[in-house]
Amino acid sequence: MAEALPLARLGIRREQDLPLHLPIRYEDETRIVPIARVRPGETVQVEGEVARTEIVPRPRRMLVVELRDDAGDRIDLRFFNFWGSQLKQFGSGRRVRAQGEARGGLFGLELVHPRWRLVDAGEALPDRLTPVYSTVSGIGQARIRAAVLGALRKLAWPETVPADVARRLGLPPVADALRALHQPAPGVSLEALQERATPEWRRVIFDELLAQQLSLKRARAARASLAAPALGSCAAVERLLGALPFRLTGAQQRAWAEVAADLARAQPMNRLLQGDVGSGKTVIAALAAAQAIGSSWQAAMMAPTELLAEQHWRKLEPWMKAVGARVAWLSGSLRESEKKAVRAAVAAGEVDLLVGTHALIEDTVAFARLGLAIVDEQHRFGVAQRLALRAKLDTAAGGGLLPHQLMMSATPIPRTLAMSYYADLDVSVIDELPPGRTPVVTKLVSEARRDEVIDRLRAAAAAGRQVYWVCPLIEESESLDLQTAIDTHERLSRELAPIRVGLVHGRMPPADKQAVMDGFVRGEVQVLVATTVIEVGVDVPNASLMIIEHAERFGLAQLHQLRGRVGRGTTESFCVLMYRNPLSATARERLRTMYETTDGFEIARRDLMQRGPGELLGARQSGQMLLRFADLERDSELVAVARETADRMLREDPAAVDAHLERWLGGREEFLKA
Repeated sequence: MAEALPLARLGIRREQDLPLHLPIRYEDETRIVPIARVRPGETVQVEGEVARTEIVPRPRRMLVVELRDDAGDRIDLRFFNFWGSQLKQFGSGRRVRAQGEARGGLFGLELVHPRWRLVDAGEALPDRLTPVYSTVSGIGQARIRAAVLGALRKLAWPETVPADVARRLGLPPVADALRALHQPAPGVSLEALQERATPEWRRVIFDELLAQQLSLKRARAARASLAAPALGSCAAVERLLGALPFRLTGAQQRAWAEVAADLARAQPMNRLLQGDVGSGKTVIAALAAAQAIGSSWQAAMMAPTELLAEQHWRKLEPWMKAVGARVAWLSGSLRESEKKAVRAAVAAGEVDLLVGTHALIEDTVAFARLGLAIVDEQHRFGVAQRLALRAKLDTAAGGGLLPHQLMMSATPIPRTLAMSYYADLDVSVIDELPPGRTPVVTKLVSEARRDEVIDRLRAAAAAGRQVYWVCPLIEESESLDLQTAIDTHERLSRELAPIRVGLVHGRMPPADKQAVMDGFVRGEVQVLVATTVIEVGVDVPNASLMIIEHAERFGLAQLHQLRGRVGRGTTESFCVLMYRNPLSATARERLRTMYETTDGFEIARRDLMQRGPGELLGARQSGQMLLRFADLERDSELVAVARETADRMLREDPAAVDAHLERWLGGREEFLKA
């Protein structure tokens, strides 16, 4: 029984999960390569007799087994980790079959830590590819293979996909597909299986995408049956628009029209507002809050870090004063007496807009009439936090009403990703930068030219411009030989005197951090040395130069966010990506992308190709892969069909929907909706 296997860490909690635990790769054990034809770099299977076994003490203790095939050609099997019983198993004359990547060693060909087993002379080879599974300690391949095949034989796998859809896509029955993936037929291409390019893989991928779409669309339908306060247009919005020192861009006007229409409905809004760095999402949030407050409801805005939340508070407070709204700030760093006073004012309805961190979802915070919840950088919150927020919203408005929810993200999401992961959300996109913003020129500079970079910094500071210098670590790490923020601050303070150099990092007390940030905003600090705490939320129009040290250590999205801190004024701005050679292929591609484009959506598309959706979306998948088999770039055609099929099944065949979701998700649906 599956329950008896310690495989919960692999997501196997039920017997029906076993057949969906598909191989991570396949090994070709169907042929033996003569040793004379083995070439370094090839993955091969060889067979021969043990000619000699020796424990070599230097340069490190290892077991070396000399193997000779029937033609007398030699290859060494080399083991760095071994146990005493292996010496007996590799007795002279024993016949061994070994598989691994061949290397050219000092004494000829060798296989390092090959997979191996003892065989009899003339023992038949398998007639099909051998599946290899991810597993856990104590459970070998043979045991998990037997458990999977046992479950597959025992369980019924009725069809849930409409027959005409399966025919149109050329999909085999699900039971046949699973059997073929766990026990490939003789002659099936190893490459096709590895690339997931067979009809059987296509069936599994489609079923997985369909399960995801069904779950998210069902969540959406359930929400449509719920009630929320209808927050219609009001004078507060017009007053705020009149008080703003700028006009909305066309993209902002379009996004605001979509948000305003949602707020006016009596069903809870669940909208994602996404836009590139600096596109002006905060003003849309302010207008939404004004519409809620003007309709006599409260609004809350939650951000993942104290720095970002405080930035929002400082930015929103003067705007909201223009409409007569009362704004409060709540974070973990406030004194307990201050927090108590804020909580009491919120509960009494004396606060119109509450801004803060996840402190907003603590049990001690109770709203009088919450009509709108705004979550910034929502993908940065853990799943447990988002579920807690949703539970809080379920009771916050009162009277059987749910608050509206507006989520914001400065991580642009490619269309295929949004279609797949956010089927339960309406999406508004701000794809236009405010007027007056200048494109940021990106330069790639080797660390060997560090002195030139410092000269450039000195010239920018002398011209009255402000500069960011970003470092990846706070203090010296033994594992990564990186220059630290603290060391850089000390060095730049010496070299640039009397230019004032500030330092900000995540371990500073909040008050000290804010004092430095305030000094930078006021122009008293000309150079700000920082870790990635400045990735979001700092808006200094006079900053026109950003230097990112060890840029090869940052992800694409992070580099793009950081670059967005400059180019907020009318002066030409530069971002210098300083890297250390040698660069890996991935790092080289990442830096090339940053050099070639400033389009956040194009960057996100390439990031998706490089890293996959899991990393791109952070904790959305709750520690469990939301998609284990599908690739959104490769399978975008199937995403579209899965969306259409999900709509149809929800209308026509609710029983098939239940069966499909039970098969694929079990009890994990809640996490997918978070």
